[in-house]
Amino acid sequence: MPPVETILTPTGLRDWPLPVPEGDKSSRGRVLVIGGARTAPGAVMLAGQAALRVGAGVLTLAVAQSVAGPVAAAVPESAVLWLPETASGSVAGGSVEVIQRALGSAAAILIGPGLDDVDETAELITGLVSAAPQDLPIVLDAYAIGALGQLPRHVLTALRGRLVLTPNHTELERLLAAAGEQSGGADSGNADSGNADSDNADSAASDSDAADDPQRRLAEHYEAVLSSDNRIVTPAGNRWLAPAGHSGLGTSGSGDVLAGALVGLLARGVELGQAACWATYLHAAAGDRLAARVGSLGFLARELLDQLPLVLTELQA
Repeated sequence: MPPVETILTPTGLRDWPLPVPEGDKSSRGRVLVIGGARTAPGAVMLAGQAALRVGAGVLTLAVAQSVAGPVAAAVPESAVLWLPETASGSVAGGSVEVIQRALGSAAAILIGPGLDDVDETAELITGLVSAAPQDLPIVLDAYAIGALGQLPRHVLTALRGRLVLTPNHTELERLLAAAGEQSGGADSGNADSGNADSDNADSAASDSDAADDPQRRLAEHYEAVLSSDNRIVTPAGNRWLAPAGHSGLGTSGSGDVLAGALVGLLARGVELGQAACWATYLHAAAGDRLAARVGSLGFLARELLDQLPLVLTELQA
């Protein structure tokens, strides 16, 4: 029988409280958001501001050098790193040297908002994973999710256990295709154990459950927490659903706000599954608040930012 899907409610979240912030801004965590190609600098700004809105203490945005100045002016609360870029304005895959110093002090990083070249992004992730501390939580969004299928096996291995993915429906389908290709070359297990029949039966049941739940399949394959379409799944098979939210959240930049809220909570020291649940619920409930005031369609992703601390305060009251 597959694990029961837990419905996220205000009462349930209050019974699963976030760590109480103490001390100065550094004690609430340093967030590093990497993205912002020339064509989409707004995505990284939305994500970074969302991280601050859920209580992260210090923000650094790493963006293409041609837009770094405007980004710094638009988000004065953030430090800004100027990344090398390609002729087309994409963030160059060899930008790790510029980012490396910030990696050492970061409590959590988000890669993807506003990136626009899968090949350059795959190179960038490969370099970042090699340079980052081994226990640093990493959130992948947008083009960074699309680059997963191109990452070397040793990079995927290094990401296991500390990775959160926030795919939309299209990205989820691409992830499933990429995971199928990567699984095809995997080594088969050893069937010479004395408990082989039992192990095989358990494995078959697990495979059947995963086949019925694509998100669980991906969570197991990448050993990552997934948040997609208001559902959260962990590699262990834990599943939650945020019943809030509506189609109005399907608007440009909305996913950047979700990913930013998630990395902000991770920076505060929240574990991966809890951070994904709280961020997903906050994002959905913020959309509900706007729907009541503005309408179910037509509000802007940046308007979600002002709602996040209000919903957070209500949940923690």
